[in-house]
Amino acid sequence: MKTINDYIRIIPDFPEQGVVFRDISTIIQDPDGFKLAIDTLQDMIGDLDFDLIAGAESRGFVFGAPIAYNLHKPLVLIRKKGKLPGRTVSADYSLEYGSVSTLEMQEGAVSPGQKVLLVDDLLATGGTVDAMARLVLQEGGTVAAILVLMELKGLKGREFLHAYDVRAAVSYEGK
Repeated sequence: MKTINDYIRIIPDFPEQGVVFRDISTIIQDPDGFKLAIDTLQDMIGDLDFDLIAGAESRGFVFGAPIAYNLHKPLVLIRKKGKLPGRTVSADYSLEYGSVSTLEMQEGAVSPGQKVLLVDDLLATGGTVDAMARLVLQEGGTVAAILVLMELKGLKGREFLHAYDVRAAVSYEGK
């Protein structure tokens, strides 16, 4: 029986020399791999009480949407700046390789007191997920947990997000 690791393609020296890129496109391109990933992630939150799921553009949508569908939960889209219509709230964050970006969420997508499951594909430094959490908190919600497919432990994202319940399907020691 295959594991999630069996579906992840390793690409050395991408996007820069010395980085080992773990490509998840091979998971979502394989129906068995994608089903395994979704089932595994969903099993990891069976004990969790939450009201809605928020996914980060774009791979957070890929994993968040089927879980939201399966559990009959609302899905909130957190997108890059300028991609959402109407009034938004925003949060800046630093990317793994040094630049700064902004995430946005539509105002009112999270109601005060709602418990939100944050979903993304990867936990590296924790910047993206931290920005997601700040958006939820700005709207009066709480973070029920953070759910990711992969964690790169060497980048210490879990330590940065120490105040939250972080759950990863697979973890790698390096960067």
